[in-house]
Amino acid sequence: MKYLKSTSCLLVSLFLITEVITAQDWPGFERYRKDNEKVLPPAPNEHRVVFMGNSITDEWIRVSPDFFKDKPYIDRGIGGQTSPQMLVRFRADVIKLKPKVVVILAGTNDIAGNTGPSTLEMIEDNITSMAELARVNGIKVVLSSVLPAYAFPWKPGVEPAEKIAVLNEWIKSYAAKNNFIYVDYYSSMVDQRKGLKSEYSKDGVHPNAAGYKVMEGLVEVAISKAFKNRKQ
Repeated sequence: MKYLKSTSCLLVSLFLITEVITAQDWPGFERYRKDNEKVLPPAPNEHRVVFMGNSITDEWIRVSPDFFKDKPYIDRGIGGQTSPQMLVRFRADVIKLKPKVVVILAGTNDIAGNTGPSTLEMIEDNITSMAELARVNGIKVVLSSVLPAYAFPWKPGVEPAEKIAVLNEWIKSYAAKNNFIYVDYYSSMVDQRKGLKSEYSKDGVHPNAAGYKVMEGLVEVAISKAFKNRKQ
């Protein structure tokens, strides 16, 4: 019993410490600050790409490191993040790295309510602001569909499937209207429940190696289109 009490106290303490750290650096500037300082200016003709996102982007380089190896690809995902957090750090983690293309994947954690209640319109506004910031700084934009999810293990009862489908329709339409590139992971990974296919994930939210392989084939095509798109 004493062991259980002490373990519970430890978990509560760790949670409180995490909350304090998050409050002190809500956007997550410190996560990549030192790494960003080491990034050199792009070499001539370098096709640098920054991947901005949440845990799905964050885990990508760990689960599928070969995709990033020997390529001018920079992973700037942070687990648990919502679109407002990404927007705040967009200059530090994207613009200042001077990529030619940014791949934005956002929305899952907003729907989960990780940083508080969020409407679809709020997510759309934040994605719009990131895309506009990229465009005005000469960075070509690839907007990603949100991956399907039937449920969130950390947020029972949210029922995200329909919201994700509606958000993806908006992202696709917004990209078309603004001459951005849309990469549709959703259609290739969704099951009959509008969740993530079991062969692509263990928890129904985060891709496994097979899931990332699907995404990689799709995003490479999207990146190539972005480089060819001269009207952005």
